[in-house]
Amino acid sequence: MAPPEGEAGDAAGAELSMRRSRWATRKLTVKSSSMKRLSIMGRKRNKAPSTEKKRASGGTEDSQPVRGAQNDTTSKDNTSEVEEHGDGPGPRKLYFGLPLPRELQDDEGHPIQQYTRNKIRTAKYTPLSFIPKNLFFQFQNIANIFFLFLVILVIFPIFGGVNPGLNSVPLIFIICVTAIKDAVEDYRRTILDNELNNAPVHRLLGKENVNVQEDNVSLWRRFKKANSRFFGLIWRAIESLWKKEARPAHSTFASADPRMSIETRTAPWEFAESSNSRQSLGSGQEEIQMTPVPSSLPHEPDMPSIASTVENEAILLQNLNGDLINHEAPVSGKARFHRDAWKNLVVGDFVRIYNDDELPADIIILATSDPDGACYVETKNLDGETNLKVRSALRCGRKLRHARDCERAQFIIESEPPQPNLYKYSGAIKWRQRVPWDSKAEPREMTEPISIDNMLLRGCNLRNTEWALGVVVFTGHDTKIMMNAGITPSKRARIARELNFNVICNFGILLVMCLIAAIANGVAWGKTDASLYWFEWGSLGGTPGLTGFITFWAAVIVFQNLVPISLYISLEIVRTLQAFFIYSDVGMYYDKIDQPCIPKSWNISDDVGQIEYIFSDKTGTLTQNVMEFKKATINGQPYGEAYTEAQAGMNKRLGVDVEQEAKTIRAEIAEAKVKALRGLRELHNNPYLHDEDLTFIAPDFVDDLAGRNGPEQQQANEHFMLALALCHTVIAEKQPGDPPKMVFKAQSPDEAALVATARDMGFTVLGTSNDGINLNVMGTDRHYPVLNTIEFNSSRKRMSAIVKMPDGRIILFCKGADSVIYARLKKGEQAELRQETAKHLELFAVEGLRTLCIAQRELTDEEYREFRKEHDLAATALENREERLEEVADKIERDLTLLGGTAIEDRLQDGVPDTIALLGDAGIKLWVLTGDKVETAINIGFSCNLLNNDMDLIRLQVTEDEAGLAAEEEYLAIAEEQLNASLAKFNMTGSDEELSKAKKDHEPPVATHALVIDGFTLRWALSDALKQKFLLLCKQCKSVLCCRVSPAQKAAVVAMVKNGLDVMTLSIGDGANDVAMIQEADVGVGIAGLEGRQAVMSSDYAIGQFRFLQRLVLVHGRWSYRRLAETISNFFYKNMVWTWAIFWYQTLCNFDISYIFEYTYILLFNLFFTSVPVILMGVLDQDVSDTVSLKVPQLYRRGIERKEWTQTKFWAYMVDGVYQSVMSFFIPYIFVIFTATAAASSMDVAERTRLGCYIAHPAVFTINAYILINTYRWDWLMLLLVVISDVFIFFWTGVYTAFPYAAGFYQAAPQVYQELTFWMCMIVTPTICLLPRLVVKTVQKQRFPYDVDIIREQAKRGDFPDADATAAAATGTNEGVEGTSSKTSSYSSGKNSGRSRKAKHAQYASVDEDRRPIYPPSIATHNTRTQNGSDGTNYIMQSRASAELQRDLQQQQQDDMIGEEAERACTRPSIDRCRPSYDRIRRSMDRVRPSFEASNDFTSAARLSRIESTHSARELPTGQRRFNLATVRKRGLSAFSKKSVDQ
Repeated sequence: MAPPEGEAGDAAGAELSMRRSRWATRKLTVKSSSMKRLSIMGRKRNKAPSTEKKRASGGTEDSQPVRGAQNDTTSKDNTSEVEEHGDGPGPRKLYFGLPLPRELQDDEGHPIQQYTRNKIRTAKYTPLSFIPKNLFFQFQNIANIFFLFLVILVIFPIFGGVNPGLNSVPLIFIICVTAIKDAVEDYRRTILDNELNNAPVHRLLGKENVNVQEDNVSLWRRFKKANSRFFGLIWRAIESLWKKEARPAHSTFASADPRMSIETRTAPWEFAESSNSRQSLGSGQEEIQMTPVPSSLPHEPDMPSIASTVENEAILLQNLNGDLINHEAPVSGKARFHRDAWKNLVVGDFVRIYNDDELPADIIILATSDPDGACYVETKNLDGETNLKVRSALRCGRKLRHARDCERAQFIIESEPPQPNLYKYSGAIKWRQRVPWDSKAEPREMTEPISIDNMLLRGCNLRNTEWALGVVVFTGHDTKIMMNAGITPSKRARIARELNFNVICNFGILLVMCLIAAIANGVAWGKTDASLYWFEWGSLGGTPGLTGFITFWAAVIVFQNLVPISLYISLEIVRTLQAFFIYSDVGMYYDKIDQPCIPKSWNISDDVGQIEYIFSDKTGTLTQNVMEFKKATINGQPYGEAYTEAQAGMNKRLGVDVEQEAKTIRAEIAEAKVKALRGLRELHNNPYLHDEDLTFIAPDFVDDLAGRNGPEQQQANEHFMLALALCHTVIAEKQPGDPPKMVFKAQSPDEAALVATARDMGFTVLGTSNDGINLNVMGTDRHYPVLNTIEFNSSRKRMSAIVKMPDGRIILFCKGADSVIYARLKKGEQAELRQETAKHLELFAVEGLRTLCIAQRELTDEEYREFRKEHDLAATALENREERLEEVADKIERDLTLLGGTAIEDRLQDGVPDTIALLGDAGIKLWVLTGDKVETAINIGFSCNLLNNDMDLIRLQVTEDEAGLAAEEEYLAIAEEQLNASLAKFNMTGSDEELSKAKKDHEPPVATHALVIDGFTLRWALSDALKQKFLLLCKQCKSVLCCRVSPAQKAAVVAMVKNGLDVMTLSIGDGANDVAMIQEADVGVGIAGLEGRQAVMSSDYAIGQFRFLQRLVLVHGRWSYRRLAETISNFFYKNMVWTWAIFWYQTLCNFDISYIFEYTYILLFNLFFTSVPVILMGVLDQDVSDTVSLKVPQLYRRGIERKEWTQTKFWAYMVDGVYQSVMSFFIPYIFVIFTATAAASSMDVAERTRLGCYIAHPAVFTINAYILINTYRWDWLMLLLVVISDVFIFFWTGVYTAFPYAAGFYQAAPQVYQELTFWMCMIVTPTICLLPRLVVKTVQKQRFPYDVDIIREQAKRGDFPDADATAAAATGTNEGVEGTSSKTSSYSSGKNSGRSRKAKHAQYASVDEDRRPIYPPSIATHNTRTQNGSDGTNYIMQSRASAELQRDLQQQQQDDMIGEEAERACTRPSIDRCRPSYDRIRRSMDRVRPSFEASNDFTSAARLSRIESTHSARELPTGQRRFNLATVRKRGLSAFSKKSVDQ
């Protein structure tokens, strides 16, 4: 707790208390300041009878996640939080070492509250529930209900069913195959569940847990367990038949050796540690941990004199260390930590977790191996972040070490109910403890608040901590990870959705056919003057009406194949095999992390072939998320040699041959690296410097560090690197070797890069000790006490460390975003240094680098004492603790002195520029949705081919009123004005008619405009009033960059495009913040990157690199879409032929619904005769190879335009099927008429089943030939299966009719096959049936070829000899900067076709600004707030300006250049030297480059000048604190310059 004001006076002569407290990283919502924690006492007063779980439930195997659970991404962005938990589980009160109160027990003495078990099940089924639940799910499909209804109809002989058993075979087959598929998928989930539930954990046994009832296993649970064991035993026995070793049974831990415990011998109480010892590494509240609660017990009158006053007693209580151990309690000695399974954990258990273990439940930390209670966790399974988070043990529990300590511990935990927010928890721990100054008094009641920083959540991993000991507070589905386990939305393929309409159409056709049959048959039986009336015994119905009714249902049975039952299972087979081939594609295998392309959703592969819009994250998706320290500015001097992709993109705009430039510059950088390494070795033989790890290549920095340019710069460089080595929260690990290696694990990759650079420069972090950081500074080991560490979070955008220097000074080092640091600089100082540093940071940002500023403040002892006092008081607050701590930190982080800045590069992934260019050529529009700054995103856009020098950037920007005085209507008006002005450039107004037209237009926009918008402006653009205008404007732009956007905004943009334009969308990302848009898009792709696997777990496809997207979309997606579309069309066609052939027969027999085919033909038609070729078509057919697909990406546009599956195509195939059914029936019928009788068998071939034999054989042959004609790739497998399918009907007829079981069909094969007319029919019928199709296809390919027809001819002609090289480039690693434009081809769907290479931009010998081709020189002045630019204000480039205007503008530009050179000559650099990288970027910058300086997102010198010192000008009136443009700035270099303070 915070020391009182009088403490310093009471402790005369005591040195200043050096304490270190860590403010743990915490993510706050926007309105967190208005949220109040649940009052623990209030919960106790309002506590209702427990409804958390009924005792009779007996377990939670079937429990589902709590309603209202949200995924982790959503919880981050919620702006409000539900404080009342309604009807959900109530607060819980747990007792440890104390008896359960009577009011919490039932009549039998058992606990009233029943908690969720820790066993979880993500599988849908158990062995007992599989059959009923699976059947229930399958019969939710209306088609299956229809087929079941048909089976029931066949049971009744009156409807003419032949064999109910055989008729049910197709349905049984489909149900069984689907059930097997579901069982396999669910079995995999069950295996994972079992592995997790049976994972080992060290649990304290031998100590009674009064919070739960032991052996509370209901009879139903025992029955289910017995069933599971029984079926598991059977499965393992079956497994042992084909495996050498059967799967071992689930391991048990009863025989595991318990860990021996040693009693912790400590004094009953101890005073606080000495004043010069370091406090906890815990979070900001760690100093507050004990709050004494006044006891109602009377105090002894003879108290020691040391506590004679209340004030002194309060001081002692504040310094008293809490202790949960009741040293007077007896010890049984039976308590031991045993290895047990996760599923056996219950609420109230003590557990011990070891390093790298995964957390089995939500656990409150009582003690860790660190004496100060700190531990580190990796939360990538929770929120997708791999950075380590700091958690701290409760102060009162840090003396717990062994089992006996836990056995003697006595305390109560009051906890909030289970809730899904990952970043908030509220609770309290209470215990009774004696005070050392009054040993005769009763123990005092003590309490300590518990927050999320004292909790380890299930799914996290303990890192860099030997062990942690805690108690379980939430288990199973009550844990936060399970409550956040949002179910991925069920996605159905677009074709599957559209297929419902076609199935309904077929239902309609079936209904018409049945009505015709019923009416015709009823009329026939109603005639009295026909032969039927005289020679038949009578109808089944007795009356014509009833007979027609019976005929209707009999017709439904006979014509049922019109709604193909086998279509659904065939599509499942096709999609499953497609997913398997996608998984098996080595072209999408990333060997570095052993990551193939994994389809998570098997049923949407055809959707991947119709993608029109791709939404991509930037960091970790387009870039590697591997940070490399490239440049720095120190004391006004820029350092670092680098050639970034963004700089290459800038030079590409100039027309520079960047490939050649990259080779030259990289050679220079390699030479500079050799020189820098040699200088570092001469300066200090650093054993931790490894040549391959050096990224900060700056020979001039090494020279300055050696003092070759004066002591002032040398001291500045040393102090700067010292600041990087001290202001951080990284964990250092020394890897043995010769030489050894220091590896750093940090909460952000940027921080690790900064510390790694300090290591390379000779300032190596060796590790942390109890009170500070150990450094090796140029070969000398030093120790720096760290008094406080205030960590970075998303709202602060900075972090600070307060360090006591060896000379006794106390220095606060602060690093953070440039705007945040500049706003906190000391007013009136370092004017020139600020200006120079701001210019350097602007240059770094233009290069696409991520910039940070480094500053410091020297504190006096009194200032630090005051800070500690306020900090501790804020930390004791039970309400608004975070906000009060933020206020205290804000006060101390002011009046800073600027040291310099850093620049870190997040490199592009391999192959990103080529992939984006290829996707663009395919007609796919790619938008970038990122949280990065605008300028960084724009330059990355240029480097990765999203932007080019033919585009004008439209910048939508609504400036936020930082004072918060502007109304929402004002923002909406500004946004609408900008949208209207931008739409006017395209002669649009945003009307409904324009939206209707836009939905039908799938052509990619002309590459003349790109749009850039920030998150604040996007908030208004997505409002209902402006969304349509914003959508239409974006559709006119080739590229769209949304910067500084939240995860919720990402999902909103995806939903706007998907629903507004009715297009197919794909989202790709790698972090937890991308989950929302991944789930919102039609297809979600997750990249297995460094930000965890949350995106992968929520995606439909998981890949290792962005470049693999080109194969997934352009190859497999296009193949799958075309294959599925052709498969479905052919399926409907073949069933039309078969069913209508039966219908035509009914016209000859008064529609009495007689089978013309032998019944086994009807059963086998869709199972074996025709299904295999059409399924193979859907799996293996290729119009062009994968290499040609990548070579000619324009072929993908048919998928975007949805031309492969259309209603026109469906009805064309249906009509073709009806035509072929006429030919297939009447041609054999005519041949049969002229066939002689077969007298030997007393039957002729005119018997109906023999006629059916005549019809079935050529029909099957025709159908398979038709499928073959529609197949592009005739390989040996396809031909073989077509032949087998054709031969199988002959084989079946011969075998089946050879047995008397065939009844009337007995000996039909020899009777039919010996007839010449049968074989003539086999030739004539297919020929006449297929002739129209052949003619149409021939005319189409010759006169109206599709794009693919032309490409196929070119491929056969050998026009793509380098296709293999293209494939290798697509799947391999692309080194260097890609400077040339990708080859593109443009093909029309009509006569014209050809290949054309995109014209390169002209090569310019000079890179003078007046020759830049992308932006014409501005006619405005250089005032940043009045300059007109295409992306910042109102000016849009006129790409077709007149030659006279261009000459005038160029002349003015040259005049400006001369003026600037003169001005530049007057400014003396502090140190003159050659800086190749710095000079290059200065030359390549646009002189009148589009200005983003008015934006809050761009690092510009003008912007930083406007906001500098705004948070440090506390003495100014409110109206003068924001901007101080009139302030006269004098020259100031650094903290080490005598001129750094204005005179």
